[in-house]
Amino acid sequence: MAPLVPRTRAAAAIRMKQIALDNHSRMIQRLRAKLETERRFGTIIREELEKKIVSMDRELELMMKDNCGLHDSLRIYQDREKTLHEDFGRRITQLEELRRNHHARIQEIKGTVQEQALTIDALTDENTSLLQAIQDLQGVGAIPFEDEPEEYPEGDPEDLN
Repeated sequence: MAPLVPRTRAAAAIRMKQIALDNHSRMIQRLRAKLETERRFGTIIREELEKKIVSMDRELELMMKDNCGLHDSLRIYQDREKTLHEDFGRRITQLEELRRNHHARIQEIKGTVQEQALTIDALTDENTSLLQAIQDLQGVGAIPFEDEPEEYPEGDPEDLN
């Protein structure tokens, strides 16, 4: 009868380890799903920002074409009236300033895209470290809960007084 006891204990220990591994696997699957959701969200944000950049680039092209058109108009009107030259010069200066502001805005959006990419990477790293911490804690053993309710005796509350 004695040889059966160690085998039973060994089988129980193996089963407990298998249960723990199954729990770890489920936790890893949940964390991977959450990470994938975060990645998808980051990809959507990145795509939206790239669409904004493309749109702003188109606006910049239109403004540059408008700027070229103004230069052509300026050449025509220079022959006719010298006063128009000053007005168009101011207009060109304003458009160039708008173009510079627009370019600065595009750079700002690109910076935002990079910041969000870094944020996504940081969240990924944090999720990985949380997963590692969970695995470490589960490797140590069960963690007791401090907020478990105390057991109350059964019976009438008036009987307790």
